Amino acid sequence: MTPEEVGRRVVALLAPVEATASVSGGQGYARATVDVPLASWADAVRAARDDAELDLDFLDWLSAVDELADGFDVVLHLWSVRHRHGLLLRTRVPRDTPVVASVVDLFPGAAWHERETHEMFGIDFAGHGELRPLLLPPEFEGHPLRKEFVLASRVAKPWPGAKEPGESEAGGGRRPVRPPGVPAPGEWGTTPTPAGAAGAGEGPRGGTPARPARERPARPAPGERQARPAPGERPARPAPGERPARPAAAERPARPTAGDAPERAVSGEPGEGSTAAPTADEAGPLGRPLPGERPTGPPRQEPEPDAAGES
Repeated sequence: MTPEEVGRRVVALLAPVEATASVSGGQGYARATVDVPLASWADAVRAARDDAELDLDFLDWLSAVDELADGFDVVLHLWSVRHRHGLLLRTRVPRDTPVVASVVDLFPGAAWHERETHEMFGIDFAGHGELRPLLLPPEFEGHPLRKEFVLASRVAKPWPGAKEPGESEAGGGRRPVRPPGVPAPGEWGTTPTPAGAAGAGEGPRGGTPARPARERPARPAPGERQARPAPGERPARPAPGERPARPAAAERPARPTAGDAPERAVSGEPGEGSTAAPTADEAGPLGRPLPGERPTGPPRQEPEPDAAGES
C-alpha cells in the first residue's frame, strides 16, 4: 500500500471520529501521517494493529514534540513486517495537563519509550503504572527536552545561535554561572585592593600579586630569525682535515721515565701514604718484576746431544 492508501484506510477505520491524513516528507521514505483526537489515541493504535490490510504489528518508536503554547505532540511510528509499509500516528495533549492513554497493553515494547517520554517531556501515560526514572538520576529536577528548560552550557558560555526563552535579543541577560572550582575574575591575578583591606598593594588579598611574574627571554616576532652570537663569542671550529691543537708541554703532567722507580719507604715498615716494594715471597713463584724493571724469563735450556750424535 502507498502512504496515501494507508492514511485513507486508517481514517476509514476510525470513522465517525474526525482524523486527518497526510504524507510526511522524505521522498522514497515518506510515511502516512494521521492526526487523531486525544480521546481516540488507544483506539487508533488498536485499529492499525488488528486490521488485516494494514497489519501494523511492529512498534518502532514513540516520542513527543514540544509545541510551546499549543501543547505536546505525542508521535508513534508503526511498521508492517509483512506488507513493508509504515504509519505515523499523532495526537496533541494540552500543556497544563499533559496526560495520554498508555499503549503498553497493545505493544509491551512501548514501556521503555513511554518512560523516556515521561522523563524528558513530563507527559503522563495513564495505565502505564511504572513511570520511574530511566535515564536521569532520581534527584534531577525538570524535563530536559522541554523548550523552556535552559541548558547549563548556554549559561556558562555565550550562545552564538538562536536565543532561548529568557534571553534578550541583544545578548545574554542572565548572570553567568561559573563551573565549580573556577574563581571569579576579581579573585584571579593582580587586582586593585580597596581601602581598608588586609594590606596595601595589589593582589586578591592585598600585599603581593597572586602569581609572581617570571622573567622570560623575549620571543622573536613571527618571520624574524633569532640573532646568532658574534664570531668572537663562540669557539672557532677546526678546518676540515685539521687536528685540534694539543695543550702545551707545561700544561700536561709529566710522565715517569722507564728507569725511575716510585719512592719507597727506607724504614722496615712503610709509612702512611707510601707503598713498599714487594719481597721475593710476595712476588710469587714466578718472580714478578719490580716497578721500572724489565721482566726477565727463566734461563734458556739447551737440548742435550743424544748418544748417537757423540759417537
